[in-house]
Amino acid sequence: MANATIASGLPPLPAYEIRQMPDLLPFVSDFWLSSILPHIAYWLVSLIFHMIDVYDLFPQYRLHTPEEITQRNLASRYEVARDVVIEQIIQIGMTTFLSATEPRQTTGMEEYDVAVWATRVRLAQRALPAVLGTLGFNATAISKNIAASYPLLAGALAGGHYPFLTTTLDDVTGTAVPAFATWELLVAKAIYWVVVPGFQLWVAACFLDAWQYIWHRAMHINKWMYTHWHARHHRLYVPYAYGALYNHPVEGFVLDTLGAGLAYKVSMLSPRGGMLFFVFSTIKTVDDHCGYALPWDPLQHITSNNAAYHDIHHQSWGIKSNFSQPFFTIWDRVLGTMWKGDTTLKYERTRAAAAGKAGKKEESREESKESANGRANGKTNGKVKAK
Repeated sequence: MANATIASGLPPLPAYEIRQMPDLLPFVSDFWLSSILPHIAYWLVSLIFHMIDVYDLFPQYRLHTPEEITQRNLASRYEVARDVVIEQIIQIGMTTFLSATEPRQTTGMEEYDVAVWATRVRLAQRALPAVLGTLGFNATAISKNIAASYPLLAGALAGGHYPFLTTTLDDVTGTAVPAFATWELLVAKAIYWVVVPGFQLWVAACFLDAWQYIWHRAMHINKWMYTHWHARHHRLYVPYAYGALYNHPVEGFVLDTLGAGLAYKVSMLSPRGGMLFFVFSTIKTVDDHCGYALPWDPLQHITSNNAAYHDIHHQSWGIKSNFSQPFFTIWDRVLGTMWKGDTTLKYERTRAAAAGKAGKKEESREESKESANGRANGKTNGKVKAK
């Protein structure tokens, strides 16, 4: 490879030695960390929102009142937690399977791969004179005029020719070979470390969004799937954080577990990239069910798909809209299933109805207490008279 690059006037690629990548944390292997980290994140973020609920820290940002949670939801908190744990056990099994199908991560090729991208950047410059020529510019003449003042720019305009950039091939022969410009290496590093992983994460997010929209909408259209699978999730008319994965096990596997696993494979993420994707998508899902429209929560401002958006779907009047989750709203926009109109009055009615039910229950309790006290007093008076 080195001889080929030298013959073509390109900088030689560095040698490399492949070795196993050490685990991210010394006390747990990456294999098991990838399995449990998303669930640790799930419960930590859920606990934060649960504490906000318990101590009613931000009532001004609540989407629903505490009365609505107790009056409208059809599943107890125990049932929700139990089903979430069941789904997480299934997800751990899937993550373990995915990890077992991946080769052990290695390191040592990073500098080589960066050099490969730098070579591509150098080759791309060879098209620059022709491109500028179509726009009426003489790249060769411009390059000669600025060579003394701006040698790097001149080299780029000349088609990536930098005769003044050389390095020693080895200390024995002292052979001088072409070298990369600093800017080429910086661009190559940005591509390798930021652009490519970022693109892979974007592909994974887009795939998961499309997958979940298709299946989610299908589970509402098909009565059998809705009755037997998806209806369980809609027992939470008032979503809260740790109810994000409250699903029927089959729905949880198809919609979340399988969808995320396929997104990981399709996007060709590295195992650690997949770990990041699983953790982030888990936290995003929890945040979408948190029950708060927090102005300082960055996850609620990345896209318009947030807790307020998804909460509409959990209401009886919005259940046929806002199917998109967990990242973007593109499919609702394109396919016409996005909720349109003001929701203020609808939310006020449900709050008032829940408050009314809570008031009636409180009155009923007071009457029961008074009745019980009256009976107790009657028995006491009767005993006194008998004496």
